[in-house]
Amino acid sequence: MNFAGKVILITGASSGIGAATALKFARLGACLALNGRNVDNLKKVAQQCSEASKSAPALVVGDISKAEDIERVWADTLRAYGKLDVLVNNAGILETGSIENTSLEQYDRLMNTNVRAIYHLTMLATPELIKTKGNIVNVSSVNGIRSFPGVLAYNVSKAAVDQFTRCVALELAPKGVRVNSVNPGVIITELQRRGGLDDEAYAKFLEHAKVTHALGRPGDVSEVAAAIAFLASNEASFTTGISLPVDGGRHAMCPR
Repeated sequence: MNFAGKVILITGASSGIGAATALKFARLGACLALNGRNVDNLKKVAQQCSEASKSAPALVVGDISKAEDIERVWADTLRAYGKLDVLVNNAGILETGSIENTSLEQYDRLMNTNVRAIYHLTMLATPELIKTKGNIVNVSSVNGIRSFPGVLAYNVSKAAVDQFTRCVALELAPKGVRVNSVNPGVIITELQRRGGLDDEAYAKFLEHAKVTHALGRPGDVSEVAAAIAFLASNEASFTTGISLPVDGGRHAMCPR
């Protein structure tokens, strides 16, 4: 896979899957626009990418849960490169909550970040992606494919991402733009800690992943980054509208 000369915008690139994806694309020669809220972390990721590719990424800082920030992130990307070849909608949040203890405020937070922001940024990027015959990779979750208790709003948001992926794939296919998603299982990132798990609960969560994933372990961010790079590459030129599980077989498992 070779992304030399390709401009790639990655949201949520300051940590986790987004940071690993940025580094993967840097090693493959891409020109990067990296979005995130944590400027210090984003600068660290950008430095790693620069060392890997000898080309400094553009930093397009902003909170994608805010419409004005999305518009600025998009404007800054175009100002830096004048085009876009690949959009990676990676930024997302997780919160715990069931129908008995959730709130509309939680629902709004999850949907605004995990769905509305993708909808908005994709709307803005589509005209440029049509020009370049580019593509989109959305980062969803196994929670979009299967149902899990205790993270209701998150499940709903990721199911929406998968449907959004399929619908936009059909709409843009006649114009040569591919749209796919990856659906990670439990991946070792800070997502669950930020979602409310303390150290003890997180350790139990990772231990339990050995049982809930057919391959007997949680995944690594590099494994998701590799799948994203594949879907974004010409190696996947006949692939659109899919939700690709990167979950150690979790989507295929049933209670026994």
